Formats: sequence, C-alpha cells, structure tokens
Amino acid sequence: MDRTGFIGGSDVAAILGVSPWKSPLQLYLEKTGEYREEITPEKQRVFDRGHRWEPVIVEMLLDELRGRGHAVEVVARNARYQDPEHNFLCAEIDVELVVDGELVNGEIKSVNNFYRRPKGWGEEGSDDVPICYAAQVMHGLMVRPCRRTLVAPLFGLDDLRIHWVERDEETIAAIRARELEFWQRLQDGNPPPAETEADIRWLYRTDTGEAMEADAELLELCSELARAKAAAKTWDNSVEILAQRIKLRMGHAATLLHRDQVLATWKNNKASEKTDWKSAYLSLHAPAEHLREFTKSQPGARPFLLKI
Repeated sequence: MDRTGFIGGSDVAAILGVSPWKSPLQLYLEKTGEYREEITPEKQRVFDRGHRWEPVIVEMLLDELRGRGHAVEVVARNARYQDPEHNFLCAEIDVELVVDGELVNGEIKSVNNFYRRPKGWGEEGSDDVPICYAAQVMHGLMVRPCRRTLVAPLFGLDDLRIHWVERDEETIAAIRARELEFWQRLQDGNPPPAETEADIRWLYRTDTGEAMEADAELLELCSELARAKAAAKTWDNSVEILAQRIKLRMGHAATLLHRDQVLATWKNNKASEKTDWKSAYLSLHAPAEHLREFTKSQPGARPFLLKI
C-alpha cells in the first residue's frame, strides 16, 4: 500500500520522535519519496510471520476474554478509517470488538519474549504499554472514536497479556496538532531537523573536498568532543551527540579548520566496487562481458576524525 498520501497509526511514533525505528526526518523522506527502506528477504519474512500470527492471537484473545467471563463479539478486522475533518489522517484497526456491550478498538502485537521489559511493557491489565504503541493507540482512538483500546501482546508462543488504554482527550489533541504540523511540512517541502546519526549520514553522504573555517561554536564543540573522548567510558553519549552537532554544522565540508589548524576531517574514503558473485555464478552461461552487470560502484565510507 502506498503510504505517501496519508498519515497512519504506524507513523505517529516517528512524528512524535518516540519511535525506536524511525526519526521524523526519515519518515518525511519516505513520505516525499526521497527515501525508500530496503526490505530484505529477512525483513519480509518477519513481516509475513507477524501477519500470519495476527489472526491466531485474535483467537487466543477471544478465548482469554471469554474464559474470564466476558461476552465478546468481533465486529471488524483490519478495517480502515479516515478522519472526518482531514482525510489524510487514517487508521487501520487490527480488530474491533464488542466486550460486554461496549465497542472497543483492539491492537494485536507479537513480541519477542526476551525484549518484554526493555520495550516498556508493564504489568498485565495495566495501561503501561511502550510509548510508540501508546501513540498508535491514541491515533486510532482519534480516527475511530471509542472510550478505550484493548492492546493484546503475545510474548513468545503462549503468554498473552491484556492491557486496557483509556482515551485521553488532551493527549489526542496534542498528537493531532503534531500530525497536522508534520503534514504541513510535507506540503511546504520543509523537512524536520536531523536528529540521529542516520539522518546526518543521509543528508551528507559525500564531501565536496573543501576546507571549512571553524567559528567559535565549532571550535568549542571540537574542544568539548576532545575532552569527552578522553573520558569515553563515562561520556559515550556526549561523544556521539557532540560529533553529530559538529557534522551537522560541517555539512558537505571535508575538513574543519581554525587558523590553519585542522580540527577535524569528515572525508569519503576511496570508492570501491562490489560484485554480486552469486548472481554472476548463476549467469555463467551468459557472455563474460555481462559480469559488469553484477558489479556496482560503492561510495567510500566517510569517517569523522577529530584531529586535536
């Protein structure tokens, strides 16, 4: 499904800056078609397994709720809705249930059991779910209004939990405002600022070869970074943040100078060529010159080196 023309539930965490997988800038680039995530066969298998598990988890959820004495009826699965005011705000609800006469949204999650605590799941029965999923839930309650959402994560193969997340009008209003702001950025061609190392690598993949004179701010950042590197064991995060700030200021520049002193370099290594030997082997019956079809030039890495 082409997701460039609307904002869906899976986009909300990135817009809010709370997604563990995607930054606001990366989402913007995806929506504008400037970036497209490579879906490897391994990733595709993970996605496919998740889709296959969803109806199984729904059946487990129904059994669990009925076992607890609830009257439950499924009224819709994977239904898609549009916001009545802004048709670019959309939501797909995994399952809609009538539980003891009340219509509720349902979100189904399959979770690796090893990551239960690090990913923010609280006690069963609480509303303590990872913030990225909580954002998705509130978006769903905005587009498909209900009083609450049932979030059902399956840990491993048989540990099904039930969490109830109540509708929060203040949170929904805040999320809606951020979504409308993001959509306006898309209309205006105004990307969000870079926030992550991946963002910076995307924006400044190559250098121009030019030398850049450091101003007072860059000089101080380089000095801070040098001090941070000296205490790397306790300043790992500071090192990364300071390096990102310097690279954001350098942009496409290869060298950072201050009064002819080289403070730092951010240069591309020599480009290399990589041959897809597997494809080449499978095509050995073709003329030898076709080997060039399987050889691609790859830009050299661009390491950032502090020189002071």
